[in-house]
Amino acid sequence: MGVTPQVIGIIGTGNISAAYLKIARDLNLFRVKAVSDMDTVRAAEVAAEYSVQAMTLDELLADPEIVAVVNLTPPGAHATVTMAALNAGKHVYSEKPLAVEREDGQKIMELAAQKGLRVGCAPDTVLGAGIQTAREVIDAGRIGRPVAANAFMMSSGPESWHPNPDFFYQRGAGPLFDMGPYYLTALVTLLGGVQKVSATTTKAFEQRPITSQPRAGEFITVNTPTHVAANLTLAGGAVATLITSFDVPSSEVPRIEIHGTEGTLSVPDPNTFGGPLKIRLKGEKEWTDIPLSRPFAENSRGIGLADMLSVNQTGGAHRASGDLALHVLDVMHTILEAAEAERTLTPSTHAERPAPLDAQPAWFLTPVTGD
Repeated sequence: MGVTPQVIGIIGTGNISAAYLKIARDLNLFRVKAVSDMDTVRAAEVAAEYSVQAMTLDELLADPEIVAVVNLTPPGAHATVTMAALNAGKHVYSEKPLAVEREDGQKIMELAAQKGLRVGCAPDTVLGAGIQTAREVIDAGRIGRPVAANAFMMSSGPESWHPNPDFFYQRGAGPLFDMGPYYLTALVTLLGGVQKVSATTTKAFEQRPITSQPRAGEFITVNTPTHVAANLTLAGGAVATLITSFDVPSSEVPRIEIHGTEGTLSVPDPNTFGGPLKIRLKGEKEWTDIPLSRPFAENSRGIGLADMLSVNQTGGAHRASGDLALHVLDVMHTILEAAEAERTLTPSTHAERPAPLDAQPAWFLTPVTGD
């Protein structure tokens, strides 16, 4: 039996808002009543395109029909907007990271508990067909006991394509905070929470030239590490190597590999929902493709929100949770602190692996249409 689509509002109408508006329109997983943005012209344009209302922030938070808010503001505003929504009695689903500062993330979760409200947070790519099928393979014991993992996010930085790339090189961003949530959330989902951290960081340049339009020729002062190498001890006993970098001109390393006592699993890009997923067992000379056995192989941003709204009606724990996002935020700060201290540190939070997503979630009533 399905559940009733809940009414939500979206705060922030940047590029990512289209994904939430599209999945709401195409799959009816939730109903968007209104959008809000400090740029009122952009908010009005987005509202017209998707046949929803444009509201001020105060109007949206005061609307009694809106059950939950999706926070798509820039990372520096995540904590302020999420706290305002919680104080207005709304559940909140935020884009990653949960907050820039660890302390703000803790305050968010404390306030949500006080108010009896739910907090969810991206990425929900880990609920897609690729990572969920990988989880199924690991849980079935096909690669034996997981012993180690490697995860790599290697790029040359966003200044060649992003129109305003400055924020990528400030505190709370860099390759670790920008892309790390995808990789860390995948590792926790597949293997368990992070228990110990050691790390080394560097940055290739103190200033970086913007080569994208319209600001080509300007320079960005780099105020955060741009190459981060971390060793993570996971709750299940596996040891993971995580490298995130904006300093790599090119690379052929895999996104994520899980190495077990009986074989290796090549896991898809955790910033996507689909495959490819491959396995190579002991004694085999070739990799074998694994068919995806779970739904949501196409771009399905918003399924974490749908899951949160569903279990809010039926009871239970939602998967793309604030607790998981707080653990990821805590781990990222711990990585930087371990590098600075040049010693192994223990994160202050703990996280359990979220439950696997059902092959046919109660809130998924129609086929995924893709982009």
